Amino acid sequence: MTNASDTPDLARIAAALERLSPPPPPAADPHAHPAYVWREGVLVAARGFRPLALDLLTGIEPQKAALLQNARRLADRLPAHDVLLWGARGTGKSSLVKSVVGALRAEGKDIALIEVAPDSLPTLPHLFDLIARSARAFALFVDDLGFEEGAAGPRTLRSLLEGGAEARPDNARLHVTANRRHIVAREHGEEERAINARDVLDDRLALADRFGLSVGFHNVDQPTYLAMVAAYAAKLGLLFDGADAVAWATGRGARSGRVAWQYVVELAGREGKRV
Repeated sequence: MTNASDTPDLARIAAALERLSPPPPPAADPHAHPAYVWREGVLVAARGFRPLALDLLTGIEPQKAALLQNARRLADRLPAHDVLLWGARGTGKSSLVKSVVGALRAEGKDIALIEVAPDSLPTLPHLFDLIARSARAFALFVDDLGFEEGAAGPRTLRSLLEGGAEARPDNARLHVTANRRHIVAREHGEEERAINARDVLDDRLALADRFGLSVGFHNVDQPTYLAMVAAYAAKLGLLFDGADAVAWATGRGARSGRVAWQYVVELAGREGKRV
């Protein structure tokens, strides 16, 4: 039994707990913003959505064309695919998804981006309920999907792609990035080396096969890397030395669009220019 004298202490404890656990952010209007984050079951407007101009993304012309064509169909409410963008890190997968949405919005298309964390995939049916009746199109962006043992997200994703009872609505398509085509861990664990290893692998391959459009990205050669640097530098009005750009990439052990952008940011910083 609680004594009357305990009531003020309980009230203070309850107030302290509320301060430690702030309420979820207010839900954003799904028709009012260019980009959102799906966070704890709430649609939150993304701050400062400024995707790179599509023409800045160099060396991935076929990938740009495929994704833009598919997203334009989605925005026009024509049949469109869910997309798997796979390949090496830093090659422009995530940037391309955002840039395509930005380019279509610049054309006047009513399409928005919704970023969904991989561990939030089981909550997607709730998001679908919120956007299913909207006249707007939505590119659902799941970045850097992995396949950890016991994770519920990939299984949920496979169910959604199969068109089950809670499949995504016609105005939404998934855009998933992964570092490998088949979303398979780099090394098999002890359990996967057991007798059921083939079944585990087949299950993972089946997930990748559910995407109607699969777009590969690969490490770039030195001329393509320098072309990327040149495109970024020209946009910002910067001059650069090719040998310096190559040395920058060599120091990072990779040539990619990400490394090219990082080098140009370094150039801008040296010259005191804002990016």
